[in-house]
Amino acid sequence: MSKISLENMEFYAFHGVLEHEKQIGNTYLVSIVMDIDTAKAGKSDDLEDTLNYQLVYDVVKKEMNIPSKLIEHVGQRITDTLFESFSQINELTVRLSKLNPPLGAKVEKVTIELFKCR
Repeated sequence: MSKISLENMEFYAFHGVLEHEKQIGNTYLVSIVMDIDTAKAGKSDDLEDTLNYQLVYDVVKKEMNIPSKLIEHVGQRITDTLFESFSQINELTVRLSKLNPPLGAKVEKVTIELFKCR
């Protein structure tokens, strides 16, 4: 087994409970770690024998473009969609961070981490 990671994909999106979050938006970081079998691709050097991470990025981008109140909801959608779309994924970790959350104090980010396995 191997791990493929897409780290700190940056998106500008409109998630949040507060009205100004929905209108102004914020910057989010998404990191994905996928446990998959890469043995065949390691020998063949053929994209068809592994997981095309461009397609993974496309799923994350699509889900990030759907406004939600909670990052928990966005993270769950990303996790579920990736798991349903790519049977090669045996284990999946999704980290979603909201930069500079409006908490009334300086906070770098708030992060949710989700894990799923077959």
